Amino acid sequence: MEQLADVWKQALPKMMEGVSGVGVWTALKLAVPVALDENVLVVGVPSSEVELGGHLRVPMTIRSVETVMSQALQKPVKMRVIDGTTTEDYELVKRRDAERRRMQEAQMAKERAELASKNSWDGIYEQLSRRYASVPNRTLPQNRARFFEEAVEIVAGVRREQTTYDDLAERNFARCIERISQYTEISSAYVALEILKRANEI
Repeated sequence: MEQLADVWKQALPKMMEGVSGVGVWTALKLAVPVALDENVLVVGVPSSEVELGGHLRVPMTIRSVETVMSQALQKPVKMRVIDGTTTEDYELVKRRDAERRRMQEAQMAKERAELASKNSWDGIYEQLSRRYASVPNRTLPQNRARFFEEAVEIVAGVRREQTTYDDLAERNFARCIERISQYTEISSAYVALEILKRANEI
């Protein structure tokens, strides 16, 4: 940490040569090199001067700092600006980063599950349409009864394998129930009852 601070101090005049503006110069003078995390140079500004962080995030300033410090450290680095000037401040930032990533991953997993569920039910919805279209003499009640039995079993099988029960999944499930009801002229509530029984939910 002390070695990094020394490198920063020695490189500061050259970094300031590459930028212009009182605000940027002030920000660079007050900035503190907090850590070198692999190839990320973490630079902090005092909590009382957080608005100065905006000057450090300007592309011209970033290029100047990264170019000069890469030369000084003899390896390419990317700058990251944080609020605070201590290692504890950086640890807090990393914990927030981890939590943000966790939430993003959870959201992505949820969206993938919702999409998979939707695609699954959409496929079943279309399958029901094709099956009904292939039923001979659909006006005969006995043939609609055979279709009902087959359709209920198909939907119940998918329902047993279902892992997502959010609002979207339930609505797509309901669409399939309504389709069977429409084709067979049987109450949708009764269709749902039969499916849920076979899916071991009732």
